[in-house]
Amino acid sequence: MKHGKWLPRLAAGTLVTAALLGVALAAGQQGTQNDPLVSLSYLNQKVTPSILEQVNAKVAEQSQTLTNQFNDLIKSYTGQMEDKLNAAAGGDAQSAAFSVVDVAAGQKLTAGIGCEIMLRVGSAVCFTDTPPGFIDMTGGGTLENGQALVKNHLYMATIAGRGFTAQDAVKVLVRGEYTVS
Repeated sequence: MKHGKWLPRLAAGTLVTAALLGVALAAGQQGTQNDPLVSLSYLNQKVTPSILEQVNAKVAEQSQTLTNQFNDLIKSYTGQMEDKLNAAAGGDAQSAAFSVVDVAAGQKLTAGIGCEIMLRVGSAVCFTDTPPGFIDMTGGGTLENGQALVKNHLYMATIAGRGFTAQDAVKVLVRGEYTVS
């Protein structure tokens, strides 16, 4: 009878051992170095904030780089436009705007090439050696020697040496090079 009890015990022990080995092998594959077991709380509390911090740092760095590049481009463009305005105005940025010029009765204003003149107060007569005197930008015609300037018309000198003589005290808006004598 002793022989009959030994065989079932051996079979039961083998089954228990096999079951424990199976559980151990299954548990041994979870959380290995190649496939670590990580909890959701660890991901939420440690990993995600760390990743977000790194992303925010990179975004801030790239944003600052782009802002600096944009500001440099604006400065470059502004400098180019100022250079173009200075060149167009004869080297003086103030010449790009109209200036109010008072001319006394009997005085002459002689315009440089490209000078623009608008009579605001008083009366004046064009002087020139050869036609045309001034180009009337408002009326679309020309002003010849001895003809009166019309108030609020914009005139342009396309040839040096053209100008006007003030008949009485005159105020004009002038943009460009000129001399008063």
